Amino acid sequence: MSNELFLRRKWTFKAHGSQVVMIKRPVESSEHVMMKALIWALYLPTYPEARVETPIGLRYKPDVIALDSQGSPLFWGEAGHVGMDKLETLLKRYRQTHFVFAKWASNLEPLTQVIAELTSTIKRSAPIDLLSIPADSGERFFAADGTLMVDHSQIKYVQLTPP
Repeated sequence: MSNELFLRRKWTFKAHGSQVVMIKRPVESSEHVMMKALIWALYLPTYPEARVETPIGLRYKPDVIALDSQGSPLFWGEAGHVGMDKLETLLKRYRQTHFVFAKWASNLEPLTQVIAELTSTIKRSAPIDLLSIPADSGERFFAADGTLMVDHSQIKYVQLTPP
């Protein structure tokens, strides 16, 4: 990704024939914005209606969301740190929701263990994906014009599927 893009407040990303505009807040890191964009791009083929930073009237606001026809979360993506209360509430309340939790250049094992423990006593029908976004993602996946070119084979990825 060009340095010029890093300096802008408004970022436009393109993937799979769609585009999204994100506003980088002053307290938000460039890595956090990139993780949201990567979640959006990676899952857009499966969830073409996915939106970024869209409030859905719940206590928690998702980074990336796709709703079913009744307005319930079908897909929910979170970038960066997610507190234990939020993690537990989401996983237990939305058992049919496909969740994605992305971390920046992180070992996924601790998060895998936490999620396995939290979900061990509940019946879920949707997968939970954990992504470790590479530190060099800006150069690898983002073209100068904001086009994202990435697939799951290029990142560390764990999928926890319901039994």
